[in-house]
Amino acid sequence: MADNLPTEFDVVVIGTGLPESITAAACARSGQRVLHVDSKNYYGGNWASFSFSGLLSWIKENQEKTDISDECEDWRKLILENEEVISLSKKDKTIHHVEDFCFDDQDSAEGVEEAGALAKLPDLGACGAEGIAQEPEKEIPQVESTLQESQEPEKAPGTEAVTVTEGNETEITSENESSPSAAAGESALELGKTETAPSEEPKKVTYSQIVREGRRFNIDLVSKLLYSRGLLIDLLIKSNVSRYAEFKNATRILAFREGNVEQVPCSRADVFNSKQLTVVEKRMLMKFLTFCLEYEQHPDEYQDYENSTFAQFLKTRMLTPSLQHFILHSIAMVSETDSTTLEGLQATKKFLQCLGRYGNTPFLFPLYGQGEIPQCFCRMCAVFGGIYCLRHPVRCLVVDKESGRCKAIVDHFGQRISANYFIVEDSYLPESICTNVCYRQISRAVLITDQSVLDTDSEQQVSILAVPPVTPGKPAVCVIELCSSTMTCMKNTYLVHLTCPSTNTAREDLEPVVQQLFSLNTEKETESEQLKKPRVLWAVYFNMRDSSGIDRSSYDGLPSNVYVCSGPDSALGNDCAVRQAETIFQDMFPSEDFCPAPPNPEDIIYDEDEIEAEEPEFSNSPETKPEPSAEEECSGDSTAVKKQDNEE
Repeated sequence: MADNLPTEFDVVVIGTGLPESITAAACARSGQRVLHVDSKNYYGGNWASFSFSGLLSWIKENQEKTDISDECEDWRKLILENEEVISLSKKDKTIHHVEDFCFDDQDSAEGVEEAGALAKLPDLGACGAEGIAQEPEKEIPQVESTLQESQEPEKAPGTEAVTVTEGNETEITSENESSPSAAAGESALELGKTETAPSEEPKKVTYSQIVREGRRFNIDLVSKLLYSRGLLIDLLIKSNVSRYAEFKNATRILAFREGNVEQVPCSRADVFNSKQLTVVEKRMLMKFLTFCLEYEQHPDEYQDYENSTFAQFLKTRMLTPSLQHFILHSIAMVSETDSTTLEGLQATKKFLQCLGRYGNTPFLFPLYGQGEIPQCFCRMCAVFGGIYCLRHPVRCLVVDKESGRCKAIVDHFGQRISANYFIVEDSYLPESICTNVCYRQISRAVLITDQSVLDTDSEQQVSILAVPPVTPGKPAVCVIELCSSTMTCMKNTYLVHLTCPSTNTAREDLEPVVQQLFSLNTEKETESEQLKKPRVLWAVYFNMRDSSGIDRSSYDGLPSNVYVCSGPDSALGNDCAVRQAETIFQDMFPSEDFCPAPPNPEDIIYDEDEIEAEEPEFSNSPETKPEPSAEEECSGDSTAVKKQDNEE
């Protein structure tokens, strides 16, 4: 049970967001004793994914914002005279202005229960390690084959390959684990193309159906994509954590211009097959993209414009207005007014370098949502002996007055747990430490719609669309549209995420874009507009605090061995979280490798004398740790993260 935890660890991690989970996995992999706790009953914090009913509960919780009382003060007797405490925050203050709307008959859903939902969740106490309410029903694609990186004809031993499953799903694996079909020389499925069944007239989706099929949804609190040559993909491959996840290639890059949604040709094949570009435009575009790949070698072509914006630089390159729009908003995806020429060139080069590694776009999306990624790293930590406790609040940090270093935590059971290093997610810090911190905000919207923003002959598209600001000075809005084959929404629906840096409330920032792209069934819309646009069935808006990029010196009175992890940032990728985790780990253990690949089971040499000498109740050895049973996983005593239903 939670009150029988060991009293000493090397590292204590508070919060299960992505940077905390990566750091915990790296520490456990290097042989450190890790305790990973979270006051919430689900993994991921603000990086989490929810079923529809789970999201409704999250919305209600954040709209009410009830205070958590702490009447019991017995734990203070554990504090010595030469010690002081830093009390941690009891409630999350990172979410604001939560507004949800149903655009269908909500009364029809009265009395409708979610299919497959648990009638009542068991009381896991404070050490509920598995987040049951978060777990979706998972459908496993059956057909598999292996596709290696298309840009590399030969692969060195131990490098990665991509497992492609029917419906465009992919799994990054090591070459040692390549599928039998690849060994037999079967032809690989081509990413970017999807087999379509004979078209059927889709039935009208109702709100009661959404409630009933709520476990088909995996709705992310933060919307991101993985760059195929980004830091997170490289880390997943290096650490072999990729075996816990599957991915789907983003199939379309879209642009919004003159009131219309268009598909952007970005790869060489797309450019030459495009019917929306003239022959002259195709040559212009290919010439400019070739220059962007090698721009460092030709400084004379851009050095006169280093102090100009990227938009101004594009006007000097003899590009048509449509090409300038595509490059600025859909390829570089940078600000029209704030991004410099160098920033635009760097972003364009990164986009082009990621093309063709796993498909015809630079992006991958994890099946079942972004919330799977923190859980994958939590599982790696558990495999190497990390102990996990959800619903386990920490009351305070105990600080030695003389050295100024943190010595221990006191949990809500009144147990004192000592450690050498402490990692705390920013939302747990008290206001007294964050007095000088200036936070930014992210505006978020999540929509459930009945059609895609751009209907084509092929279904099951994963699309990314950048909508330029209507008002000068406003940020562009990033739109990510997910289909049901991503396992994030039910059939005949689409899950649409909108994100931008905040200037007002999320609804004020994002509703104008929603009205441009979708029908809200309002009286102001004409009947033709309602038929032309996809229909929004349900929507939620909220603002999320962005604590990324804050210098350590901004935190007042932070002990030297306490490290702060930020929540999600507004960028499209996950590079900030990976850099943050690596920086914290290297500062704690400078001589250790960051998340190396685990050894092959065949290479492990067991020492029978050491195994017999170990105490079984708190064994931290990954070699001797048995796989947890289903009962152990639900009891909260297990140190393992929930197993994926699609694990081999």
